[in-house]
Amino acid sequence: METLQSIAPLVSGNSLLNFAKRSPKLSLFKQVDASIFLRRRWRWKSAILTVAIRSVADGRDGGAASSKDWSSMVESSDSKAENVNKDHMLLSAEKRNSGDESAVANHDIPQLIKDIEMEDGSEKKATYNIVFVTSEAAPYSKTGGLGDVCGSLPIALADRGHRVMVVSPRYLHDGPSDKKFSAAVDLNIRTNVFCFGGVQEVGYFHEYRAGVDWVFVDHSTYQRPGNPYGDTYGAFGDNQLRFALLCHAACEAPLLLPLGGYTYGEKCMFLANDWHASLVPVLLAAKYRPCGVYKDCRSIVVIHNLAHQGVEPAVCFKNLGLPSEWYGALEWIFPTWARTHALDTGEAVNVLKGGIVTADRILTVSQGYSWEITTAEGGYGLQELLKSRQIVLNGITNGIDLAEWDPSTDEHLPSTYSIDDLSGKAKCKAALQEELGLPVRSDCPLIGFIGRLDYQKGIDIILHAAPEIFQDDVQLVMLGSGEKHYEDWMRMTESSYKEKFCGWVGFNVPVSHRITAGCDILLMPSRFEPCGLNQLYAMRYGTVPVVHGTGGLRDTVQTFNPYAEGGEGTGWAFTPLCGENMVEVLRLAIKTYREYKGSWSGLMKRGMRKDVSWDNAAAQYEQVFQWAFIDSPYIS
Repeated sequence: METLQSIAPLVSGNSLLNFAKRSPKLSLFKQVDASIFLRRRWRWKSAILTVAIRSVADGRDGGAASSKDWSSMVESSDSKAENVNKDHMLLSAEKRNSGDESAVANHDIPQLIKDIEMEDGSEKKATYNIVFVTSEAAPYSKTGGLGDVCGSLPIALADRGHRVMVVSPRYLHDGPSDKKFSAAVDLNIRTNVFCFGGVQEVGYFHEYRAGVDWVFVDHSTYQRPGNPYGDTYGAFGDNQLRFALLCHAACEAPLLLPLGGYTYGEKCMFLANDWHASLVPVLLAAKYRPCGVYKDCRSIVVIHNLAHQGVEPAVCFKNLGLPSEWYGALEWIFPTWARTHALDTGEAVNVLKGGIVTADRILTVSQGYSWEITTAEGGYGLQELLKSRQIVLNGITNGIDLAEWDPSTDEHLPSTYSIDDLSGKAKCKAALQEELGLPVRSDCPLIGFIGRLDYQKGIDIILHAAPEIFQDDVQLVMLGSGEKHYEDWMRMTESSYKEKFCGWVGFNVPVSHRITAGCDILLMPSRFEPCGLNQLYAMRYGTVPVVHGTGGLRDTVQTFNPYAEGGEGTGWAFTPLCGENMVEVLRLAIKTYREYKGSWSGLMKRGMRKDVSWDNAAAQYEQVFQWAFIDSPYIS
């Protein structure tokens, strides 16, 4: 046993005092066998409990439906299984500003889950204290889908009765974008983070908006020109420091910040998004739980793009503020072919791997992607680890912001329209053709592409197929930026096919809305797409998607079946990915557009009716939260 001072460098800030009162004696971190990180945790009894809980709640007959059967099932399990429902399905966060002074004063308020009976007594709902940890969250910071998800999903969960905090860096660029943080107030709370060979002080800013606590971590490394990850010269060299600080600060936030009068406390649900936040579950397991803190919380790693894993040289491990015996959780060995020279041992640390190892559950942003990452083609070296944790791996398709993406109210459109009156879409098409300098022709199919100009998005497929596409009477517009040779190709192609092609190098939000509304077809030949949002926007606007059948694209776009009774399908998903397949399916879509107006109208309307709301996704997240709390938390 060791004294409190012996572990002071490992536990930062005021949270040390919070648990010191409860734990006068604290043990050092136990030596951990590296093989423990690949084991499969005990879960089959929990699965039985899940079935029993559902059966009792639904009042089904037979099986575990009766209280007698339920009791016998629990008695047949060991003590952990007996207590799991009682210990982990108890508590909830009280409503903000409830006026209950005793509740506000008590920071040990039961925080997590509580069965709330509806007024008619017919339904129960569990509420949670949820902490999102993310490198970006719209509208404050955004480079892609991650920002959209972490800007919208928290609001949807808050609308469903949960207490939600989002922890993200406070990026300042000395420019107009800084005004996005103008409503956030300094909480005047500082904490020390022990990492990177010294003490790093971070602060917290806070804005309460749309029912969500938006918390911004303040540190000098977030105050520079560029985007959240780099500038025109490439990625920032200190990104590991910047996002390690974010993770440490996020773990302290529920213990330190009295938001709305009281803290979130230890009993919460952490959602660590991508590698930037994946140190959070490792910190919970290595730093906090051995000291009796966060013993009742749970963590979920949400993988938005497995291609980015936060891999750094092995020597960097000592900078992360973890005990040395936890190196095995993050250890990563590059295969021989990927090493830089003959003496390179390939040793590295992989932050996302550590999160996958220690998280209680793992989520991806679509069901298709949850399977793809367990394959050699989509696993980027982590497929075997993900297979070993497949029992806790699920996929939930992202939603979209229905207020921002609504053709009946979109302020960026020259004419609004709805599923009941599509006349405005034709006006949007004509206005877009005129804006881009293309011939204004209602009979000519207008194909659109919106996205990054890089290998993942299949730009090379479009490039090589373009001459064959332009043999048909079509128009193609592309909006995006990325690799220079693709940008140059767009400029060159525009000069060669003035009547058929327009390339907009860069990104412009109003223009993206107008392209989504004005085009007849949206083209997405992505090599891999964890979820994809543009195809969801397109269907919402009555634009028919033609996509490569991968990841979330395959999940969300149903291929048109002209022989189905009453119509079936919202677009076309082709596979395998090659120029010939893409052109063939495009020509099929073009023929349908020209010759089968009734079928085309059905495609448009089925897409517009599709439920792509965040509320639908939030309900599925709630189910995963319930599963997470049935099992015990990860303990080494």
